[in-house]
Amino acid sequence: MLLPFFQSELIEAGCDEAGRGCLAGPVFAAAVVLPKDFSHDLLNDSKQLSEKERKKLRDEIEKSALSYAVASVDHQEIDQINILNASFLAMHRALDQLSLRPEFVIIDGNRFKPYQEINHQCVVKGDGKYFSIAAASVLAKTYRDEYMEALHAEFPQYDWIKNKGYPTSKHRIAVKEHGISIYHRKTFRISDPQLSIFNT
Repeated sequence: MLLPFFQSELIEAGCDEAGRGCLAGPVFAAAVVLPKDFSHDLLNDSKQLSEKERKKLRDEIEKSALSYAVASVDHQEIDQINILNASFLAMHRALDQLSLRPEFVIIDGNRFKPYQEINHQCVVKGDGKYFSIAAASVLAKTYRDEYMEALHAEFPQYDWIKNKGYPTSKHRIAVKEHGISIYHRKTFRISDPQLSIFNT
């Protein structure tokens, strides 16, 4: 069972990103502030959920959240500042858009660039430990998946409707056959086996 919050005194937002290990498209991030008494039996790390479950949860999260926001950093920005900084920037942009200003932020992962003067806590595998991070994980994942599905119509050869830009064998082969699209990240090596470890 996930925990409702990391600390109980301050308004807390959970943050997570999606698309960090992709070859193409933006990285998305979400920030979510949930009610103190929020609980949900199904909500968990988005990677542990089916697409149908994520879509159902997204509706419930958006209805229940005190505030939520989703933001992105595109492939060109990723190439300019690198994917780690782009992930932080996407989270900052999501936090900027919250209608309720958080006083404390919890982030999935082990690194984060401080946001304004707000204290934060990094939580390794936090999307499987805290509701707000799990909720952010679901929002970031579903919004990004929809974005990549829309791009699929423009470049069907890369099979983005299925792989969402991640480095599957079919995606890598398509890049070798057709070259890169305008949405590919030029600083990512298509044949780099290390990319598979970032499939988050």
